[in-house]
Amino acid sequence: MMMKKGGAGIMVAVAVALVVLVAAASSSVARADVSCADVDANLRACVGYVTGKEAAPGGECCAGVRRIRGMPSGTAERRQACECVKQAAAGYQPLNADAIRDLPKQCGAPLPFPLTLNFDCTTIP
Repeated sequence: MMMKKGGAGIMVAVAVALVVLVAAASSSVARADVSCADVDANLRACVGYVTGKEAAPGGECCAGVRRIRGMPSGTAERRQACECVKQAAAGYQPLNADAIRDLPKQCGAPLPFPLTLNFDCTTIP
């Protein structure tokens, strides 16, 4: 998927946030895979916020964060989603580390661990 330069970094940051949300979520329904396309689609609306172009995440952004948080998946799928977020974020620079960290709280979906630009996806349970 091709994205405008600057928007990809934001997508990566948003993806990372969503992956972390996925890791924090629990569900009894299993999903076969988490694709980078799914993660990207759910976080695309957050690019303006995580790049510092918007003061707050919009409703569509937060809805995407909640969808990602609710994705039923196991450890491998959560880690895959995390990697998808990091790959997307690499294309969007500069990213606002504070906005990335605050995204779950701003969307009313706080996580038990911080979101950072250099989050180690292998630590996701």
